[in-house]
Amino acid sequence: MVREKSVDKNEILAVFLMGGLFVLIHGLSLLITTPFESAGVEPAFENPNDPMNIVYIFMIMLVFTVLILIIAKFWKKQVIQVVILGAVGYTSFYAFFLPLFHLTFSMIFSEFALVAAAIAAIVLVVTLFKYPEWYVIDICGVIIGTGAIVIFGISLGVLLVLILLIGLAIYDAISVYKTKHMIDLADTVMDLKLPVLLVVPKTKGYSLIKETKRLKEKLKEDEERDAFFMGLGDVVMPGILVAAVYNNINNGLPVAISVMIGTLVGFAILMIFVMKGKPQAGLPCLCGGAIAGYIISSYLLFGELAGLSFSI
Repeated sequence: MVREKSVDKNEILAVFLMGGLFVLIHGLSLLITTPFESAGVEPAFENPNDPMNIVYIFMIMLVFTVLILIIAKFWKKQVIQVVILGAVGYTSFYAFFLPLFHLTFSMIFSEFALVAAAIAAIVLVVTLFKYPEWYVIDICGVIIGTGAIVIFGISLGVLLVLILLIGLAIYDAISVYKTKHMIDLADTVMDLKLPVLLVVPKTKGYSLIKETKRLKEKLKEDEERDAFFMGLGDVVMPGILVAAVYNNINNGLPVAISVMIGTLVGFAILMIFVMKGKPQAGLPCLCGGAIAGYIISSYLLFGELAGLSFSI
């Protein structure tokens, strides 16, 4: 879910920079997909084409969302901070150890790779906890987003990813336009300065740490923000299709790049609505663009929807 309002040079620059983060995260996911598999990463699911995988993912997402909202309402929000920082440490450890440290040091001293990755992950989490400025959150978001894309990209078949993206696009639209609980969720994570969003300042000297007003307050007062925000999930979800087609289709790099281009086209369309100043569900446009990129390139290159399979 994203939100911004007036159009000026600073905002246009922020939009281009946010688009650059899409390219960076998706591009890195392509670069480390093969090293991840070479390092012996086990897929999240035993059978990448089992339709029950989608059921498990949606159940986990719904339960996690409900728990966060309940904790934010009735208990201390710091509990959420501990849980998400723990997830950050776990994901970043894999991102550091498996594709980079393991391949570099395994022939010399594998224990060094383990220790180095653990230290890097701890430093990242501590820095995020002590100094959650926007650029620290963006760095964490790039690392976590890249790792998450690759893990799910090698764990799901192309057909299941397509189903997942369609389902998430519908869920995102309902949660933003109907139930509006995604706005409450955004407020919670912004208050805690957690790396589940990406931030691009529109003004020089902007500080996320000094950001005090909640999103709902800004909307109620029709006040613009000094930075452009986008949920990390809006980048990760279409990115999963990028990694999945690259991993599941022979010579799939052109299709993966086409999915990236389609996502950017969806991002551009999304920005047209965002400029009007109301909260927007990002996934309908972003996932729609990614899927369109896959369909068009697949037919042009292979004459069919390549990489589709389904098993129980």
